Amino acid sequence: MEETVEAFRSLFSILFLSFAAACFLLALLLKALRSMPWWCSCPVCEAYVTKSWTAHFDNLCDWYAHLLRESPTRTIHIHVLGNTVTANPDNVEHMLRARFDNYPKGKTFSAILGDFLGRGIFNVDGHLWRFQRKMASAELGSTAVRFFASCIVADEVRGRFLPLLDVSSADDKILDLQDVFRRFAFDNICKISFGIDPGCLELSLPMSEFAAAFDKASRLSASRATSTMPVVWKAKRLLNRGSERELREAIGMVNLLANELIRQRRKLGFSSNHDLLSRFMACVDDEKYLRDIIISFMLAGRDTVASALTSFFLLLSRHPDVRSAIRDEIDRVMGCGAATAGYDRLRDLHYLHAAIYETMRLYPPVQFDSKFCLEDDVLPDGTFVSKGTRVTYHAYAMGRMEELWGSDCHKFRPQRWLTNGAFTPESPYKYPVFQGGLRVCLGKEMALMEMKTVIVAVVRRFDIHVVDDGSSLPAKFAPGLTASLEGGLPVRVRRRDTSFPTQQLGACSAQCSSIC
Repeated sequence: MEETVEAFRSLFSILFLSFAAACFLLALLLKALRSMPWWCSCPVCEAYVTKSWTAHFDNLCDWYAHLLRESPTRTIHIHVLGNTVTANPDNVEHMLRARFDNYPKGKTFSAILGDFLGRGIFNVDGHLWRFQRKMASAELGSTAVRFFASCIVADEVRGRFLPLLDVSSADDKILDLQDVFRRFAFDNICKISFGIDPGCLELSLPMSEFAAAFDKASRLSASRATSTMPVVWKAKRLLNRGSERELREAIGMVNLLANELIRQRRKLGFSSNHDLLSRFMACVDDEKYLRDIIISFMLAGRDTVASALTSFFLLLSRHPDVRSAIRDEIDRVMGCGAATAGYDRLRDLHYLHAAIYETMRLYPPVQFDSKFCLEDDVLPDGTFVSKGTRVTYHAYAMGRMEELWGSDCHKFRPQRWLTNGAFTPESPYKYPVFQGGLRVCLGKEMALMEMKTVIVAVVRRFDIHVVDDGSSLPAKFAPGLTASLEGGLPVRVRRRDTSFPTQQLGACSAQCSSIC
């Protein structure tokens, strides 16, 4: 009996010591975990990790805007992401101009988007960025190229876009305007920047499947940046599991499209052509690098323009007074002639220009942009930024700051951009929709031209009515590198009583004939 009791005591002692040791090790592990940057119990980080913010906000960007408005410095910290977020124009200028060299994209950001964008212009720094920017600047900064691009856009509007709206109006069908704008913008970027009509591509799958793959790659790449533990997505990528497997498959399809663009451009020849792709192919002998360049310019030319146009017509449907003012200006400047505006006439549409800027103030195509701090720094508002911190300026939130835009900052009011009827721009650091400093958007003027051409043609001929539009509710965004409406923008198109001629402008048609 005594031996049994003694054995029981020994077993109990071993179990007790094992349990105590386990508790001690667990305590050490928890202490170590709590010291990690992605473990934080502050209210902001807790709300981010648990997603409790969704009880009050439909979009993450709206929650960020709320937090930034509540901050005295208009700067906040998301510790679990190692992210400092600001809506302070002085801080934006500090990052984009004054201390530009200290705030590159950084290796961390490049790793997040590397599988999708590779060494494209939006994902690199240093000589790779300077090389691509110099090449793009020579192409996009030319007045002749801008005029050529305006002709292509006008032909696309007359030849494809307006007939589609005519059919939709006649059949009384619901149309996803966001999807239509994406297809339209893709066709334009292919013709303008790559010198290729998408109809010439020899693809094994419908273009819609490649577009869906592009959107999925954008969405899943963006989701990496929201992860509080990057090791998770990196492990999934290594094991080819879950969302990382989906991302790899989507990127594979995007690569097929980019490779076909390169193949067609090479087949057609590029030595005597002056489109952007031909310029790069003349001095780059690296297929993967060319693919990265193509995908970056597709992202810029397709997604941002489509996003801005989608938001514009969403707001226009809610503000008939703005629509009427735009029509009055178009009639006054253009008269009752051609269906589309000429390149020179577009510059005289000041109210329309203001309405586009006002749209992007409220709904910027790129809601925020991040850099990484190379060396310890102090922002103008006094915020200390340690080396390796992600620093983000939030254009979406900045458009909703009363001290920047007044007490009516939440209202769609194009007049705020006009002085005696003429458009008056704001500082790019107060309105960083096109970035600022050395990274200012090179395609700004071309994008504005494309949007104006579409809007003039559509507004003169049609009324666009958003289906089931909850006008009092904020837009609901889908995750992605650029802003897109979740569920698209379903509309009904109604043709106005007034008819407009559809003849083409001879000068443009002669210069903008299809390469194929």
